[in-house]
Amino acid sequence: QVQLVESGGGLVQAGGSLRLSCAASGSGFSIRRMDWYRQAPGALRRELVAGDSVKGRFTISRDNAKRTVYLQMNNLKPEDTAVYYCYAEIRRETYDFQYWGQGTQVTVSS
Repeated sequence: QVQLVESGGGLVQAGGSLRLSCAASGSGFSIRRMDWYRQAPGALRRELVAGDSVKGRFTISRDNAKRTVYLQMNNLKPEDTAVYYCYAEIRRETYDFQYWGQGTQVTVSS
């Protein structure tokens, strides 16, 4: 069984920083992809990509040996308030599966 365990969310003032982590646990699989999505109140879940409003403020990094993906968020803004989800595409034998983390709340106060 594969699990994605997220940590690092919380409440921060505008201009502050947070670092989220997501670790994949289990055995017998390889990771094809790990990324971050977020879902703001009343909005659809969206992938964090370099070209959108987080450019220059958010950085995604990966430690393949630890099967962990990180999201460093700097200069946070109130509009970054959302539930942040880790997403992974896992290969087990010849099959590919998609997994989501449980989500972690990030709240940015003005």
